[in-house]
Amino acid sequence: MSAHARPGELTATTRNEGVDAAVAAARRVIAALLHAGDGSAAEMASVAEQLDAVAEHLEKHAPTREERLVDMWAGEGVTRHDPVTGPENAIAPPLHLVGQEDGSIEGRVVLGMPYQGPPGCVHGGISALLLDHTLGVANHWAGESGMTGTLTLRYHRPTPLFEELVVTGRQVSVEGRKIRTTGEITANGEVCVSADGIFVNAHLARPR
Repeated sequence: MSAHARPGELTATTRNEGVDAAVAAARRVIAALLHAGDGSAAEMASVAEQLDAVAEHLEKHAPTREERLVDMWAGEGVTRHDPVTGPENAIAPPLHLVGQEDGSIEGRVVLGMPYQGPPGCVHGGISALLLDHTLGVANHWAGESGMTGTLTLRYHRPTPLFEELVVTGRQVSVEGRKIRTTGEITANGEVCVSADGIFVNAHLARPR
């Protein structure tokens, strides 16, 4: 664990205005569309027109892709845009991660229909996404980070939707450039998915 490590926020805090509020509304729309399905009495042609109008308005007022990529990676490096924890990303649940005094990290999240695989359960790929990101953040919290080399998952039991999930990660060892990190997703105190990752101490350059 880093000498400066202490219980702390490892993900951006969601704001109640601006893009964060708009993204929260978009998450609600995504869930509502999936909940409505083909059997909805709602006038979907009208809904589509309204959503297209919103998208066109946003596209008209957006910066260039290159400018946006630079902006995403500016500042202290706490990503607000990633697909797991980002309050600016409508496909992120989002998962909120907190560093613990013992060097581990922990997050809690409830996943709904947009993340479903088997009936009433979280898609296995979504579990992998959550754990890959959490293990990477655990490395950052511990002080030695890198890129995912391998990620080995074991699916112990179905991961339920609509229930609080606890996602944890901990750096286990560092040998040269090789970093080993483990984590798990639990529900009601039972392990649903466990992960063992090998990370390589290498980093991509930020857009500038």
